[in-house]
Amino acid sequence: MTSRVADGDLERWRYPPAQLHAAARLYYLEDATQAEVAERLGTSRATVSRMLDEARRAGIARIEVVAPRDDEIQELSAAAATALGLERIHLITPPPALSVGEGLGPVLSEALAASGLRAGDILLVSSGRTVHEATLARLPLLPGVVVAPTIGGQDELEAWYAPNEITRRMAERLGGTPVFLYAPALPTARLHDALTEDPSYRRVIELWKAARCAIVGIGAPPLSRTSLPRFVPDDTASLRHAVGDVCSRFYDRRGQPVAFSGSERLIAVELEALRAIPNVIGIAAGAVKLDAIRAAAGAGYITQLVTDTDTARRLLKA
Repeated sequence: MTSRVADGDLERWRYPPAQLHAAARLYYLEDATQAEVAERLGTSRATVSRMLDEARRAGIARIEVVAPRDDEIQELSAAAATALGLERIHLITPPPALSVGEGLGPVLSEALAASGLRAGDILLVSSGRTVHEATLARLPLLPGVVVAPTIGGQDELEAWYAPNEITRRMAERLGGTPVFLYAPALPTARLHDALTEDPSYRRVIELWKAARCAIVGIGAPPLSRTSLPRFVPDDTASLRHAVGDVCSRFYDRRGQPVAFSGSERLIAVELEALRAIPNVIGIAAGAVKLDAIRAAAGAGYITQLVTDTDTARRLLKA
């Protein structure tokens, strides 16, 4: 990173060069998050994002992207997996133009190809933006694999919170058979009681118990997110202790469940049940998810991780 900019160009920039330099130094050299930079500079996270973009365009911050060698990636993968107590970490250095989910799609494909799933085996898949985007990648053919959602969610508006649609697309790309869950994620008490007697609902619950593999997105701290499922109350005091979630089951830094109002009725795989699944592939990347990834790995909610090289380095450094 350098801090040279022509004096004649200063009037073209929205923010003072000294402020751009301070933001870039904190973010790129001191590994501060955008939220931390905003707090230090007394501004908003959105402003910090614009400042970093402007710092790059002004030449105050110059980023060199060097693809690591295969042996470097393997060493990083092994070291990070050992540090987190995971069986394996699948890494990629995605092109910067891609979204997180699209960038991680190819290594998710590798993880599935190595999963050993056969016809009749059950694969669970969660919802979430990253998982939703990753299903757009070319996935291996696993004919006859049964694909089921890990959570209800018929009444969600965003595509990435539509479990049945994600399940359908995953099954289609794998050459598998989808099984759908026709239930809201958080039903009323009366509907919840009725669902327990519904044959189609009970069929999915039984699949959860017999699953050989699951793909789960690891969510960021709920109070840091701009998008949450509609059923999650964003004003619940207890969620302040949550560092992330898997299948909308929130947990703290120790991996202990964090409840919210009505969560006892949540139609989703229990965190404890994830520990009984032989292969749980967590998919997540980014500095904001470091605590969530560490807690999920430490609690045994995931056995493998699909992420990028930058996140793996941050996990090791932490």
